[in-house]
Amino acid sequence: MKLPDTNVLVYSVNASSPQHAAATVWLEQAFASQAVAFAWNALIGFVRIATHPRVMPAPLSVAEATGVVDEWLAHPHAVLAQPGARHADLFFKLLLQCGAGGNLTNDAHLAALAIEHEAAVGTFDADFLQFRGVQVDLLRPDSFSSQQP
Repeated sequence: MKLPDTNVLVYSVNASSPQHAAATVWLEQAFASQAVAFAWNALIGFVRIATHPRVMPAPLSVAEATGVVDEWLAHPHAVLAQPGARHADLFFKLLLQCGAGGNLTNDAHLAALAIEHEAAVGTFDADFLQFRGVQVDLLRPDSFSSQQP
């Protein structure tokens, strides 16, 4: 199972981003081969960033962004990653391990979901590597360049 971080979702729709190809290929390969677990905070983050005119060079409308989310969730391999009974314990332990909250709080939540659902987090954010016990597919802009035309 794969669990995409917000940055993978955003880059997959931002064709002008250097990370676009890697994000798109990672997401397509994940959908083609296994379940893709979506976390609400990643989906909400996607809508927030993808519609923001100061962040995106060509922001999506709210209808376009929510349409993309609907397409992802309608895919037969898509599942919603809901926190389970161990979530709070895992989440707090991950935050304590890294010794910080702040910007790592959402990352720790995704990492805890990944552990609970035995999923690998797909991300361009190396911060996920500091969470012990989390499988991370750390992407780079050239991650799949050999597969691109």
